[in-house]
Amino acid sequence: MLKFDNVSMRYPEVGDVLRNVSFHLEKGEIAFLTGHSGAGKSTLFKLIAMMLDGEEYQLRGQVTFNNHSLNHVKSSRIPFIRRKMGLIFQDYKLLNDRTVFDNVALPLVIMGYNHKEISGRVRAALDKVGLRGKEKKLPLMLSGGEQQRVGIARAFVNTPLMILADEPTGNLDPELSAEIMYLFEQFQQVGVTVLIASHDISLISKLHHRVLTLDHGQLISDSMR
Repeated sequence: MLKFDNVSMRYPEVGDVLRNVSFHLEKGEIAFLTGHSGAGKSTLFKLIAMMLDGEEYQLRGQVTFNNHSLNHVKSSRIPFIRRKMGLIFQDYKLLNDRTVFDNVALPLVIMGYNHKEISGRVRAALDKVGLRGKEKKLPLMLSGGEQQRVGIARAFVNTPLMILADEPTGNLDPELSAEIMYLFEQFQQVGVTVLIASHDISLISKLHHRVLTLDHGQLISDSMR
């Protein structure tokens, strides 16, 4: 599903930010990506999500997702490949002037789905994350945990092959964090690969999933908790 093969990345003015990173995530696998601030987690995520377009960098090795090379993807190809990814952010990145329904529907609207299918998929996604009945609310009317659930529904609504979650529990208390992780495990059961960047060692230690640890751009550990 996702493969890093001896990947190194350098910014000309900064130096190496990833160094000889290799790992392979299978379909339906959950893994945590952890490490100190500046270890390279955000860069690795941006590389997978193809969010480095226009930035000057040097890349060696090979990054592959769903049999597509992610090395210097042409701008015209990025939306096509990204359709099979769901992105979740610590700060939610919701449109505060749009309803919950409209926020979750956005990926489907961009992809050109008809109104009937959008309606069915959005309601199913909101039901999955426990937000049935809140379709017409604005994000700022919701709690932080509920806003994160909207972000998760938006990431899952187009049935992606993989979800990338960047510190998805960073603003949540332990109980809400556990609920969010339960949702990710539900997605795993239907074959979705989930990669979660997290500093939350206490949460990671309670779960029996693979942990990839970065240190100054190097993958120093790949283990099961």
